[in-house]
Amino acid sequence: MNAWKLVGTRELQKEECSVPEQEEGKLRVRVTKLLLSRVDAEIYRGNVAAKLPLIPGRFAVGQISVQNDNPLFPKNTRVLFHAYREKPDLGVVRKDFLEDDVSLCGMTDDGFMRDFVNVSPDDMTPLPDSISDVDALLVHYISIAKTAVDKLDANKGDRVAVVGADFLGILISQLLIYQQISPILIDSHKERLYFANKCGVYYTMLANDDVIDEVASVTGGRLADKAVYVKTAGEDPTLPATLVARGGTLVSCASDRSGYSVDLGTALRKQIDFSFVTDPEGSLEASINLIVNDAINLEPLKNTIKTIKKPEDFFGNENEDFSIDTFCIHVYNLL
Repeated sequence: MNAWKLVGTRELQKEECSVPEQEEGKLRVRVTKLLLSRVDAEIYRGNVAAKLPLIPGRFAVGQISVQNDNPLFPKNTRVLFHAYREKPDLGVVRKDFLEDDVSLCGMTDDGFMRDFVNVSPDDMTPLPDSISDVDALLVHYISIAKTAVDKLDANKGDRVAVVGADFLGILISQLLIYQQISPILIDSHKERLYFANKCGVYYTMLANDDVIDEVASVTGGRLADKAVYVKTAGEDPTLPATLVARGGTLVSCASDRSGYSVDLGTALRKQIDFSFVTDPEGSLEASINLIVNDAINLEPLKNTIKTIKKPEDFFGNENEDFSIDTFCIHVYNLL
């Protein structure tokens, strides 16, 4: 089988290796499609830290390739691989508190850019026929968005400022609208806000010198009840706290583990409840149900996805500016 390994910065090697032997408690799965995004490109370029050598590819779908007795995963079942996995505490060695308790495939552990992989049934979810492969590849984004919305604990009628109109920001806004909560989507790029309008997010504001006064004008001078900061969109991390009223809630979310600097002075002064989201926290199946129930509109987002014929078309494209074009997501078909 083929596997691609990142052995150093900008060094991706294709390797031919044997199909993995069957492991007890695991099923062999044929990887069929990968989703590649800005974070994967930044790992390749050395701008986001990862443990090398590393098989890239965080989000993927596959198909069970072996006969087995598991009623949930018969042969040929389509599955979504879990990218975020809780590390077992074996209790036999001292725990390293500097390491993450949750591993991330394609970043802290090997990802899915390979033909076959052995996977525990606990680390994958069967996909209903009504969910396409491309829908499934977006489930982790939806799950992170859902986790962020859940942490807000917003009520009907609350005004929520969402700072950052990338994939996550738009999904968060759609989920808030679904819950009859009013999002104000804010971004410094007009084209992102225009695209958000096409996704059904109509209340948007440009992140400029007047944005605080504009938010105050639509909230009766009180500012937003709550806010979400979408780190991957690259907006000013100090802005959300300035838009939240005293005693409000601020959730910061991202689909990666790279850090960023934030001034907590405003949050402390306003007594803002501040929390972070970097993984789905067990909401994958709930997110699949959101797609089935048409709670979100994925069609405009899916229309921005590009298909690549080989990994080099993605990783070797140095002209792709992922720091700006956060809608630039690619699908690689391994079949």
